Amino acid sequence: MMPLLAIDNLRAGYGDAEVLRGVGLEVNRGEIVALLGRNGAGRSTLAKALMGIVERTGSVRIDGAETSHWRTDVLARHGLAYVAETRDVFPTLTVRQNLLLGLRAGRAFDEVCAPMLATLPALARRLDTRAGVLSGGEQQMLAIARALAGEPELLILDEPTEGLAPSVVTQIAAWLEALAAEGLGVLLIEQKLSIALRLATRVYLMGRGKIAFTGSPSELADRQETLRHWLEW
Repeated sequence: MMPLLAIDNLRAGYGDAEVLRGVGLEVNRGEIVALLGRNGAGRSTLAKALMGIVERTGSVRIDGAETSHWRTDVLARHGLAYVAETRDVFPTLTVRQNLLLGLRAGRAFDEVCAPMLATLPALARRLDTRAGVLSGGEQQMLAIARALAGEPELLILDEPTEGLAPSVVTQIAAWLEALAAEGLGVLLIEQKLSIALRLATRVYLMGRGKIAFTGSPSELADRQETLRHWLEW
Protein backbone atom coordinates (compact mmCIF):
# COMPACT_ATOMS: atom_id res chain seq x y z
CA MET A 1 0.00 0.00 0.00
CA MET A 2 1.33 3.44 -0.93
CA PRO A 3 1.97 5.54 2.20
CA LEU A 4 -0.01 8.72 2.66
CA LEU A 5 3.19 10.60 3.49
CA ALA A 6 6.67 9.47 2.46
CA ILE A 7 9.77 11.53 3.28
CA ASP A 8 13.24 10.71 2.01
CA ASN A 9 16.55 12.47 2.68
CA LEU A 10 14.83 15.59 3.98
CA ARG A 11 17.21 18.41 4.87
CA ALA A 12 16.20 21.76 6.32
CA GLY A 13 17.42 24.50 8.61
CA TYR A 14 17.69 28.19 9.23
CA GLY A 15 20.18 30.16 7.19
CA ASP A 16 23.52 28.37 7.36
CA ALA A 17 22.43 26.20 10.31
CA GLU A 18 21.33 22.78 9.06
CA VAL A 19 18.91 21.13 11.48
CA LEU A 20 17.57 18.14 9.52
CA ARG A 21 20.30 15.96 8.08
CA GLY A 22 18.64 13.47 5.77
CA VAL A 23 15.43 12.42 7.55
CA GLY A 24 13.15 9.71 6.20
CA LEU A 25 9.80 8.51 7.54
CA GLU A 26 6.35 7.34 6.45
CA VAL A 27 2.77 7.76 7.67
CA ASN A 28 -0.12 5.64 6.41
CA ARG A 29 -3.83 6.40 6.39
CA GLY A 30 -5.50 5.62 9.68
CA GLU A 31 -2.17 5.48 11.48
CA ILE A 32 -0.74 7.48 14.35
CA VAL A 33 3.04 7.77 14.03
CA ALA A 34 4.94 9.26 16.95
CA LEU A 35 8.05 11.37 16.47
CA LEU A 36 10.08 11.51 19.68
CA GLY A 37 13.27 13.27 20.68
CA ARG A 38 14.79 15.83 22.99
CA ASN A 39 14.24 19.54 22.55
CA GLY A 40 16.52 20.66 19.74
CA ALA A 41 16.51 17.29 17.99
CA GLY A 42 14.74 18.79 14.96
CA ARG A 43 11.17 17.59 15.42
CA SER A 44 9.49 21.00 15.12
CA THR A 45 11.74 21.88 12.19
CA LEU A 46 10.57 18.68 10.50
CA ALA A 47 6.93 19.75 10.90
CA LYS A 48 7.68 23.19 9.48
CA ALA A 49 9.65 21.68 6.60
CA LEU A 50 6.74 19.40 5.72
CA MET A 51 4.47 22.45 5.54
CA GLY A 52 6.92 24.47 3.46
CA ILE A 53 7.50 27.01 6.24
CA VAL A 54 11.29 26.57 6.17
CA GLU A 55 13.51 25.90 3.18
CA ARG A 56 14.07 22.23 2.49
CA THR A 57 15.63 19.77 0.10
CA GLY A 58 14.87 16.10 -0.41
CA SER A 59 11.67 14.28 -1.25
CA VAL A 60 8.24 14.80 0.34
CA ARG A 61 5.52 12.72 -1.32
CA ILE A 62 1.82 12.86 -0.55
CA ASP A 63 -0.12 9.96 -2.04
CA GLY A 64 2.84 9.45 -4.35
CA ALA A 65 2.92 13.05 -5.62
CA GLU A 66 6.19 14.92 -5.10
CA THR A 67 5.42 18.07 -3.08
CA SER A 68 8.86 19.26 -1.99
CA HIS A 69 8.49 22.53 -3.92
CA TRP A 70 4.83 23.22 -3.11
CA ARG A 71 3.85 26.33 -1.14
CA THR A 72 2.19 26.03 2.26
CA ASP A 73 -1.25 26.96 0.94
CA VAL A 74 -1.02 24.36 -1.82
CA LEU A 75 -0.01 21.70 0.70
CA ALA A 76 -3.00 22.61 2.86
CA ARG A 77 -5.37 22.30 -0.09
CA HIS A 78 -3.92 18.85 -0.80
CA GLY A 79 -4.71 17.48 2.63
CA LEU A 80 -1.98 18.52 5.07
CA ALA A 81 -2.89 20.26 8.33
CA TYR A 82 -0.49 21.49 11.00
CA VAL A 83 -1.07 22.46 14.62
CA ALA A 84 2.01 24.18 16.02
CA GLU A 85 3.09 23.78 19.62
CA THR A 86 2.13 27.44 20.21
CA ARG A 87 -1.53 26.63 19.32
CA ASP A 88 -1.97 30.02 17.62
CA VAL A 89 -5.70 30.54 17.94
CA PHE A 90 -6.98 34.00 17.07
CA PRO A 91 -7.65 35.36 20.58
CA THR A 92 -9.99 38.21 19.67
CA LEU A 93 -12.17 36.02 17.45
CA THR A 94 -14.86 33.68 18.77
CA VAL A 95 -14.63 29.92 18.67
CA ARG A 96 -17.05 29.92 15.74
CA GLN A 97 -15.00 32.49 13.84
CA ASN A 98 -11.80 30.53 14.41
CA LEU A 99 -13.44 27.41 13.01
CA LEU A 100 -14.84 29.30 10.02
CA LEU A 101 -11.29 30.33 9.11
CA GLY A 102 -10.34 26.67 8.87
CA LEU A 103 -13.11 25.68 6.45
CA ARG A 104 -12.38 24.92 2.82
CA ALA A 105 -13.92 27.29 0.31
CA GLY A 106 -17.53 26.40 -0.39
CA ARG A 107 -17.97 24.18 2.67
CA ALA A 108 -20.74 24.91 5.19
CA PHE A 109 -20.04 25.32 8.90
CA ASP A 110 -22.87 23.07 10.03
CA GLU A 111 -21.95 20.33 7.58
CA VAL A 112 -18.28 20.15 8.60
CA CYS A 113 -18.13 21.39 12.17
CA ALA A 114 -21.39 20.23 13.72
CA PRO A 115 -20.41 16.52 13.77
CA MET A 116 -17.02 17.41 15.27
CA LEU A 117 -18.51 19.70 17.91
CA ALA A 118 -20.89 16.92 18.95
CA THR A 119 -17.81 15.15 20.36
CA LEU A 120 -16.42 18.37 21.89
CA PRO A 121 -19.15 19.68 24.20
CA ALA A 122 -16.83 22.17 25.91
CA LEU A 123 -16.24 23.96 22.61
CA ALA A 124 -19.83 23.56 21.44
CA ARG A 125 -21.03 25.45 24.51
CA ARG A 126 -18.61 28.31 23.85
CA LEU A 127 -19.05 28.98 20.14
CA ASP A 128 -19.65 32.69 20.75
CA THR A 129 -16.80 33.06 23.29
CA ARG A 130 -13.56 34.78 22.32
CA ALA A 131 -10.77 32.24 22.00
CA GLY A 132 -8.44 34.32 24.16
CA VAL A 133 -10.43 33.61 27.31
CA LEU A 134 -10.56 29.83 26.83
CA SER A 135 -8.49 27.55 29.05
CA GLY A 136 -5.28 26.09 27.68
CA GLY A 137 -6.96 22.76 27.04
CA GLU A 138 -9.89 24.39 25.26
CA GLN A 139 -7.51 26.43 23.11
CA GLN A 140 -5.65 23.27 22.13
CA MET A 141 -8.88 21.54 21.20
CA LEU A 142 -9.90 24.60 19.18
CA ALA A 143 -6.55 24.64 17.35
CA ILE A 144 -6.96 20.97 16.42
CA ALA A 145 -10.62 21.43 15.49
CA ARG A 146 -9.77 24.39 13.26
CA ALA A 147 -7.16 22.27 11.47
CA LEU A 148 -9.70 19.46 11.05
CA ALA A 149 -12.27 21.90 9.66
CA GLY A 150 -10.16 21.89 6.49
CA GLU A 151 -10.89 18.14 6.16
CA PRO A 152 -7.23 17.06 5.92
CA GLU A 153 -5.90 13.61 5.20
CA LEU A 154 -2.81 14.07 7.37
CA LEU A 155 -2.66 15.97 10.66
CA ILE A 156 0.73 17.09 12.01
CA LEU A 157 0.54 17.81 15.74
CA ASP A 158 3.45 19.42 17.58
CA GLU A 159 3.36 18.78 21.34
CA PRO A 160 -0.46 18.80 21.63
CA THR A 161 -0.49 17.81 25.31
CA GLU A 162 2.21 20.20 26.57
CA GLY A 163 1.15 21.97 29.77
CA LEU A 164 -2.32 20.44 29.87
CA ALA A 165 -4.11 18.79 32.78
CA PRO A 166 -4.13 14.96 32.77
CA SER A 167 -7.89 14.86 32.17
CA VAL A 168 -7.51 17.03 29.05
CA VAL A 169 -4.57 14.91 27.84
CA THR A 170 -6.76 11.82 28.15
CA GLN A 171 -9.55 13.51 26.18
CA ILE A 172 -7.20 14.58 23.37
CA ALA A 173 -5.65 11.11 23.21
CA ALA A 174 -9.08 9.50 22.85
CA TRP A 175 -10.00 12.04 20.17
CA LEU A 176 -6.85 11.23 18.17
CA GLU A 177 -7.58 7.50 18.38
CA ALA A 178 -11.09 8.09 17.05
CA LEU A 179 -9.80 10.26 14.20
CA ALA A 180 -7.27 7.62 13.18
CA ALA A 181 -9.99 4.97 13.25
CA GLU A 182 -11.87 7.10 10.69
CA GLY A 183 -8.85 7.04 8.36
CA LEU A 184 -6.92 10.18 9.28
CA GLY A 185 -3.13 9.92 9.26
CA VAL A 186 -1.49 11.56 12.28
CA LEU A 187 2.14 12.54 12.79
CA LEU A 188 2.37 13.13 16.53
CA ILE A 189 5.37 15.08 17.83
CA GLU A 190 5.34 14.39 21.52
CA GLN A 191 7.61 14.41 24.57
CA LYS A 192 5.33 12.41 26.85
CA LEU A 193 6.63 8.91 26.20
CA SER A 194 3.62 7.24 27.82
CA ILE A 195 1.16 8.99 25.49
CA ALA A 196 3.24 8.36 22.39
CA LEU A 197 3.77 4.67 23.12
CA ARG A 198 0.08 4.19 23.91
CA LEU A 199 -1.28 5.87 20.77
CA ALA A 200 1.28 5.14 18.07
CA THR A 201 1.50 2.12 15.81
CA ARG A 202 5.05 3.10 14.86
CA VAL A 203 7.66 5.31 16.48
CA TYR A 204 10.52 7.36 15.08
CA LEU A 205 13.15 8.69 17.48
CA MET A 206 15.16 11.72 16.38
CA GLY A 207 18.58 12.80 17.53
CA ARG A 208 20.87 15.47 16.12
CA GLY A 209 18.72 15.98 13.06
CA LYS A 210 18.55 12.32 12.05
CA ILE A 211 16.35 9.31 12.74
CA ALA A 212 18.07 7.30 15.47
CA PHE A 213 15.42 4.57 15.88
CA THR A 214 12.43 3.24 13.96
CA GLY A 215 10.14 0.53 15.23
CA SER A 216 7.03 -0.37 17.18
CA PRO A 217 6.25 1.15 20.59
CA SER A 218 6.99 -2.17 22.28
CA GLU A 219 10.36 -2.42 20.53
CA LEU A 220 11.30 1.07 21.72
CA ALA A 221 10.11 0.35 25.26
CA ASP A 222 12.51 -2.62 25.32
CA ARG A 223 15.45 -0.44 24.23
CA GLN A 224 16.28 1.15 27.56
CA GLU A 225 19.78 2.16 26.49
CA THR A 226 18.37 3.93 23.41
CA LEU A 227 15.80 5.71 25.56
CA ARG A 228 18.42 6.87 28.04
CA HIS A 229 20.76 8.05 25.30
CA TRP A 230 18.25 9.99 23.18
CA LEU A 231 15.53 10.92 25.66
CA GLU A 232 17.37 11.06 29.00
CA TRP A 233 15.02 8.30 30.11
